Amino acid sequence: MLAENYKKVLSAIDNAARNAGRHPEEVRLIAVTKSAGIEDIRRAVALGIKDFGANRVQEEADKVNSVPEARWHFIGHLQRNKVKYVLPVYLLVQTLDRLSLAGELQRCAEKFDQEVKVLVQVNTSGEKSKFGLAPGELNGFLKEINGFDRLNVLGLMTMAPFVDDAEEVRPYFRRLRQLRDENARPGLELPELSMGMTNDFVVAIEEGATMVRIGGALFGRKY
Repeated sequence: MLAENYKKVLSAIDNAARNAGRHPEEVRLIAVTKSAGIEDIRRAVALGIKDFGANRVQEEADKVNSVPEARWHFIGHLQRNKVKYVLPVYLLVQTLDRLSLAGELQRCAEKFDQEVKVLVQVNTSGEKSKFGLAPGELNGFLKEINGFDRLNVLGLMTMAPFVDDAEEVRPYFRRLRQLRDENARPGLELPELSMGMTNDFVVAIEEGATMVRIGGALFGRKY
């Protein structure tokens, strides 16, 4: 089932990218492991999936530790007291959303003597249930963290509302791309846009996503 789902997801990514005049290689699949077991993840690695996204630090620690050959992304809301567990093992933190977290990432990175790759999370929909900076806060936030020399800001991330018709969330993805274009500058190019999940990743790719976070369409029973 996983192999069949993976083939269908890759085909959908390929078609969406080509329809938008883009190369499919510009889009990276992040396999979300919230509903996947360790053996599922190992099978995914065997199929060629390289990047995996975990939502919770402690609840998914066994998965991360059991499949160290995977490239792990942290995609959930990150509490400051969990940063010390994330830095040594995760390739990318996709959910930087406040100055206090940036400070803790900087402090721990200094302790571990490493660089931290991050995406800044923006709440483009304005939903109170979602984390992330308001669009109007992004420019100021980027200036505030400019002096955090251990943080390597690679781009932006957003989560769209869950709706039946993916066309309804297109404006939120388009807004993230616009924010990237408005804030990118030499030394802060912000090449990565992480947006789009199982129900809306095709629209996200059409609007410029370079990473799509997909769990259900891969590890679910059907797609």
